[in-house]
Amino acid sequence: MGVVIPANLVAACERDGRDDWLSALPVAIRTVARRWSLALGPPFEPGGETAWVAPARTPEGHDVVVKVAWRHFEAEHEAVALRVWDGNGAVRVFGDDIVDERTSALLLERCRPGTTLAARPAAVQDDVVARLLPRLWHAPRDGVTFRPLQTMCDAWADEFEEKVASGRFTGDAGIARDGAALFRALPASAPDEVLLCTDLHAGNVLAARREPWLAIDPKPYAGDPTYDALQHMLNSRTRLDDDPVAFTTHVADLLALDETRLRRWLFARCVIESATWPALVDVARRLVTAL
Repeated sequence: MGVVIPANLVAACERDGRDDWLSALPVAIRTVARRWSLALGPPFEPGGETAWVAPARTPEGHDVVVKVAWRHFEAEHEAVALRVWDGNGAVRVFGDDIVDERTSALLLERCRPGTTLAARPAAVQDDVVARLLPRLWHAPRDGVTFRPLQTMCDAWADEFEEKVASGRFTGDAGIARDGAALFRALPASAPDEVLLCTDLHAGNVLAARREPWLAIDPKPYAGDPTYDALQHMLNSRTRLDDDPVAFTTHVADLLALDETRLRRWLFARCVIESATWPALVDVARRLVTAL
């Protein structure tokens, strides 16, 4: 039987030039299934952009999830972070493997019913995210080292500045300069350093039985906890567009974060994202007056 590849993953690979990896993916999936002796189900639809994810059953009859992913730097230490959290607010990891230089695999806890938090009202999303993030931040690391957030911010700022230089940014040059500089500077002034998820949003929180909600798909770094509120805010488009300053105040209150610092982070991140997400230029302009 052939391996079904979700349309979202196919489209992302074609867009990003990962056609060779996509062509080799069915072989990698079969290799992972053999190594862990898994009976695979059809992949979850509509699927993500960097991994093939499907339910599976172990030889002992346990329901699990297998994730066969394109290796990229942001998600490099996903399994390590999940082991640190050990099921406290996030899914458990039962196994991890490097298939080849481009492909990794994870064997994960299956969430049932597995519906996403994104299907719930905004107030519920806020409440769940505000409960999960501090649990992830406060996990004892016991000497486990993660890459500093500075590494990611510098890399993203470099990419943004290349886009500006090549004319792919249509906003104000001053905002571009200030946003990139602030994005580089903020990690060094963090009042605290914790283990970050960096990609916690309602689509990456699933309903489960062991706990009501569990986080999935972390992109772990160590750094400023204020940064970790951003992805939820960016995914809350209506409130972000309507009044980014008031939304920032609301989220800062929920997470007991410094409101001014969160505004600065949101401004910088909106600028960095705006080369590919032009609507964020306006959000950044509205935030800059409140910095």
